[in-house]
Formats: sequence, C-alpha cells, structure tokens
Amino acid sequence: MQYKRFGDTCIVRIDLNEEIMQSLKAVCEKEDIHLAQVDAIGAINHGIVGVFDLQEQAYHREELNGFMEITSLTGSVTRMNGEVYLHLHGTMADQNNVIHSGHVIELTVGATCEMFVRILPGEVSRVRDQDLGINLISL
Repeated sequence: MQYKRFGDTCIVRIDLNEEIMQSLKAVCEKEDIHLAQVDAIGAINHGIVGVFDLQEQAYHREELNGFMEITSLTGSVTRMNGEVYLHLHGTMADQNNVIHSGHVIELTVGATCEMFVRILPGEVSRVRDQDLGINLISL
C-alpha cells in the first residue's frame, strides 16, 4: 500500500493481495484521521459482504471468490472508543456482470484499489444502539 496526502485528501493505492479494510485503517491511524469520507474503485479476488438483519441482529454474509471489479466502494471513517471505525459499503461485478453488494466485512485486492479519503474537520463518534444492534453515529 502506498498513499500521499494532498491537503484534506489522501490518495491511497492498495496493491494485489492486500486487505482493503486493514490498509485503510493503517492510513487513518498514521494520519490521525478522526472523520473522513471514502470513495474507491478497483478489483478484488476475495471478499465478504453482508446485509444486516434487524430481527437477528446479525449480518447475512456472502463470500466472494474470484476476480471481480469494484464498481463502487464508499463509506465513512469515524471513531468509537477512541479507535478508528470504518463503515464501508461496496458493489462488485463478477465475470458475468452479476452484482454482489453490501456492507463490507473483508475485501482482498485482486489487481489494485484506488481510494480517495477526504478528511473532514472535527470528530464524530459512534454509540451502540442495543435495540437495533448496530453502532450509530453520535452527533
């Protein structure tokens, strides 16, 4: 992974077989990012995405194997209990142009990932909502 900061934006290149969430977290920790918007494209060779079930309070997971294009990867960086908290959603297209999408749990780069991390002033934290079973932005 390589990145360079230009003012309020980090341009990140994540390389073959690197894990996207780990790489993004490393940039956020190194740059002391507390609030940011994330946008990326690229390709994966493995991933896990999910759709949250409010009744079960768990993600229904789909494991993705094989080369797929990241047609959209977007989300936010906040903090929870002082730690970097990533919330990303992604849409991937397989070799038959079938779309797989959801909450990103894990994505491994299959060629490259080009990511823009736009840093926002301030800090937003997260708080656990026990009724919903999710971590909500606390304003």
